[in-house]
Amino acid sequence: MKSDMVVCRHAALNYGLDPDKLPFHVALIMDGNGRWAKKQLMNRVKGHEKGSETVRSIVTLSREIGIGFLTLYAFSTENWERPKMEVVALMGLLKKFIISERDTFAENEIRLNIIGQKHRLPEDVVKEIDITMDQTINNDKMVLNLALSYGGREEITRAAKILAKRAVEQNISWEDINEEVFAAHLYTGNMPDPDILIRTSGEMRLSNFLLWQVAYAEIFITDTLWPDFSKQEFITIIRDYQSRERRFGKVVCYSSDGSQQ
Repeated sequence: MKSDMVVCRHAALNYGLDPDKLPFHVALIMDGNGRWAKKQLMNRVKGHEKGSETVRSIVTLSREIGIGFLTLYAFSTENWERPKMEVVALMGLLKKFIISERDTFAENEIRLNIIGQKHRLPEDVVKEIDITMDQTINNDKMVLNLALSYGGREEITRAAKILAKRAVEQNISWEDINEEVFAAHLYTGNMPDPDILIRTSGEMRLSNFLLWQVAYAEIFITDTLWPDFSKQEFITIIRDYQSRERRFGKVVCYSSDGSQQ
């Protein structure tokens, strides 16, 4: 029986990808459900329903080719300000998705993780999330982060408060607080930063998403509305990523023969 790594390498190759240059962490701002519904002359909830099908497709593809972490911006802190009917519908769709995907998570060894203010979600939704997280806690082939009631500024403020409290209680010296220590107190503290940030629907902004973590992520903006975002477009973006030269703010020097030093 082939190892999981071999299977993923073959899958990546079949999609025309270099399995040795895959992004380890992909983050996605899933935007455009409402506009998609409007174009289809449907109500916004239908757009979110269609968008959940795209989520399923991209999650399974990411697992298939061997991406280690996938973070999806599912519901922001600002989204609570949307019409109550839409928020209720979104929570219902979230609950349905969490329940319906348990078998998929188990079969594909995907671990569900939540980043954000989970306590603000409805109790029945939190209950199903906790059940699924418990059931998938030992899955180690991919981590699916759902950013729920999430805001980047809130996350940074929260980390600052935790460190301030530790300093006051003399559990840490202020002199020992550096970027690494600070990052460890974010929701994503035990994870690598995203290599890629993708935003659908053509909007050119971060929308308060992973403000600290995407400092050196390769950013891709597509005009495609989220419900129409396809596996092929996802693969095309990864191919583009594999052709980019990541410098992380440094200058790359070349020798006289053109080779990188």
